[in-house]
Amino acid sequence: MTSIPDTETFPHSTGLALKTAEAHSEEKDLVLWGAWFCPFVQRVWIALEEKSIPYRYHEVNPYKKEESFLRVNPLGLVPAIEIKQEATLWESLVLLEYLEDAYPHASNPNAQPLLPEDAIGRAKARIWVDHISKKVIPAFYTFLQAQEKKEQDEGREKLLQGLEKLVKAMAPSTEGPYFFGSQFTTVDIALVPWVLRFATVMKKYRNFELPTEGGENNVWSRFKTWEDAAVNRQSVKNTSSDDEKYFHVYKRYAENTTQSEVAKATRAGKALP
Repeated sequence: MTSIPDTETFPHSTGLALKTAEAHSEEKDLVLWGAWFCPFVQRVWIALEEKSIPYRYHEVNPYKKEESFLRVNPLGLVPAIEIKQEATLWESLVLLEYLEDAYPHASNPNAQPLLPEDAIGRAKARIWVDHISKKVIPAFYTFLQAQEKKEQDEGREKLLQGLEKLVKAMAPSTEGPYFFGSQFTTVDIALVPWVLRFATVMKKYRNFELPTEGGENNVWSRFKTWEDAAVNRQSVKNTSSDDEKYFHVYKRYAENTTQSEVAKATRAGKALP
């Protein structure tokens, strides 16, 4: 297999994401180096929008490993943040934590807090972000990359199991639609980019649909409440490209030919990078 097709990905975002990128094209002290198609990037992009942080969006194709980008992240992976004259940082969940620490709500009323105020709530948020990272996201890629029906069925079941466990931990919908109820947090951000791909990529390539009812305590009804609110949140819509543009990128995942580091880790049965 060759990595050449991956370098030929559509070069920039489209739809509302393009408008957001263009609105953040001027020089700022904080620069988000991202790829429009990457859900890990979208996590950080959503957080920047939620917290009203001044930033510049810089599109990069992580498959090309250009020297200018490797100076920001020697691993050559997106997302990465460059804080001018200070530091470069990477790893999407680390960046979510950084943005919450560096831009607290107390110092900027426009900065949406992305973690609960209390220590127990913050700890619970980290527990469930960890669950998403270790159980839900790997199952997504295992399911999508599997070529045999038996492996696809196993991947589908693992994805549903991971989601069901998460939903059972959500606050009742009477308290609000998100994981903690009314507050939109890193738990929601950690998951929503992949859920956006359920109805498009996963439906097209794996005929995947979430159950509409059933499950203990009607878990899928609760998930639908969460999904409707999360995918229609303005920060999520503003960082999403047109649906059809994702198909070209994810076709290579569905065929298991992409040479992304995530795909390589999935094939090897290793933790995602």
